[in-house]
Amino acid sequence: MKTRQRYLWFLPTTVLACALLGGLFGGRVEATASPPDDSDVQTCLKQFTSVYQLVEQNYADLVDPDAAIFDNPETGGGAIPGMLRQLDPHSLFFDPKAFSKLREDQEGRYSGVGMVIAPREERDGRMVVIVQEPMPDSPALKAGLRPGDVIIRVDGKSTEGMGTPQVRDLLKGPRGTAVHITVNREVSPQPLEFEVVRHEIPHPSVENAFELRPGVGYIRLAEFSETTGDELRQALSKLDAKSLHGLVLDLRGNPGGLLKEAVEVSDHFLEKNQLIVYHAGRNSREERYVAATGEEGHQYPMVVLIDRGTASAAEIVTGALQDHDRALVMGEPSFGKGLVQSVYTLSEHTGLALTTAHYYTPTGRLIQREYSGVSPYDYYLHYQESGTPSHPDVRRTDAGREVFGGGGITPDVAFHEPPSNPLQVIL
Repeated sequence: MKTRQRYLWFLPTTVLACALLGGLFGGRVEATASPPDDSDVQTCLKQFTSVYQLVEQNYADLVDPDAAIFDNPETGGGAIPGMLRQLDPHSLFFDPKAFSKLREDQEGRYSGVGMVIAPREERDGRMVVIVQEPMPDSPALKAGLRPGDVIIRVDGKSTEGMGTPQVRDLLKGPRGTAVHITVNREVSPQPLEFEVVRHEIPHPSVENAFELRPGVGYIRLAEFSETTGDELRQALSKLDAKSLHGLVLDLRGNPGGLLKEAVEVSDHFLEKNQLIVYHAGRNSREERYVAATGEEGHQYPMVVLIDRGTASAAEIVTGALQDHDRALVMGEPSFGKGLVQSVYTLSEHTGLALTTAHYYTPTGRLIQREYSGVSPYDYYLHYQESGTPSHPDVRRTDAGREVFGGGGITPDVAFHEPPSNPLQVIL
């Protein structure tokens, strides 16, 4: 990426930073509903430029503009990522690699060899990356790769010391290109060589759909991508929704995804015209989403399973079904991510996810939990140890039951998954 081009692109972004953060440098600019005065923005921009030029000219070591302004992997981000962290935990700047990964997740597909890989500790203490499972009908499976194969080289490059993300990046590539994979296999005295042609690999949202017993279905939704609504429709058809006596919808560990797909999933289970979710922000008008077609009379009992990894779009679905008394929610309090992220495509394959509004459930509950004054560690990890959340916002469902806002979705029936025993950990 050419530094000159990136620096020119940075100027309007800095204007955005000044408008959002006011008097970070020099005189204080009041943040109001009205746009900031142009002279204040220009003053802020000029002061930032002066500081950067002073640093570039006088710092003890050579300054890398890309690292200082856009991204510095060793220290956790440059000026833009640092500015966004002051807003909330979910406003993010994406470099080309991260932005490409975001698009893959949203589209529900990528180009690669089609296998799940995972780390494993060997008897001598070394960490290796193994083939955990080739996907059905994938190039990896057709080429002969098997579960347990230890990946030792990719295109001749040793994987020693690499983690799973680095090996995964080596395996991905443009559709139709070949990748050479060398593995160690338990039953083979010599390494095995495989030439695999990359293909477009679907990344399904519905991981499992089957009957727990006759007439009672189970569907596991892993995420909300562009294909989720269609996948759910196919899963319900497979289970013969018209004859179901009950359904378990498993959203545990579901990090969310696309709002459109959350609305479509909710539409399958609610009555026509029932409110699913609405959002509003300082500069965005309130927008309400309702069930367009509804469940068409398929009123079987439902249980939704959630845990602390259930977030965003998954919380929208859970909140809608709970507020309308459509499902019993079981498990742990959910994560509490209720910020609307508008994704902006920027120059040179970079992107910006900016919080522009807040999500509210049909009863008016705010899904987002408090993040002001909370460190990233506490926000993402320590909350799991915080016990029962407080309930500052009490609402009532269609049937009059109490539900709570401001801290994710609180289950109707609390259930904590028991810790794994030593044998389960090994397996």
